[in-house]
Amino acid sequence: MGLLNKIFGGTNETKDEKEIPWIPLNEMPQLDFIEKKSATKTQVIFKHSTRCGISSMVIKQFVNHYHLTEKDLDLYYLDLLNYRALSNEVGSKFQVVHESPQLMVIKNGVVVAHASHGAIQGIDLNRFI
Repeated sequence: MGLLNKIFGGTNETKDEKEIPWIPLNEMPQLDFIEKKSATKTQVIFKHSTRCGISSMVIKQFVNHYHLTEKDLDLYYLDLLNYRALSNEVGSKFQVVHESPQLMVIKNGVVVAHASHGAIQGIDLNRFI
């Protein structure tokens, strides 16, 4: 069962369901790791509100259009309702005002692209690999 099924309560995986290489972001020390790792591999954080209909729609669109692998970049999933303090620290550490849903692309320790809501689909992740 994929992470999204666990998050959204689905029980039946279909043949066409994509497996996204999500890495759960749920501990503060991960932020330093993400910053350091971004020197050699693009790091992406997707902040998601599990109670927001817009956020749910945006993450589904993101999953449907995502065509990269864990070899291309590291993709972190942050449930900001369960990890609000961590979500706040992400904004502080990477100097990006909090929004939800939100996507941040990190290279060489800094955010090189970020977007929220429908603008997330406008970020071409291939540019940052």
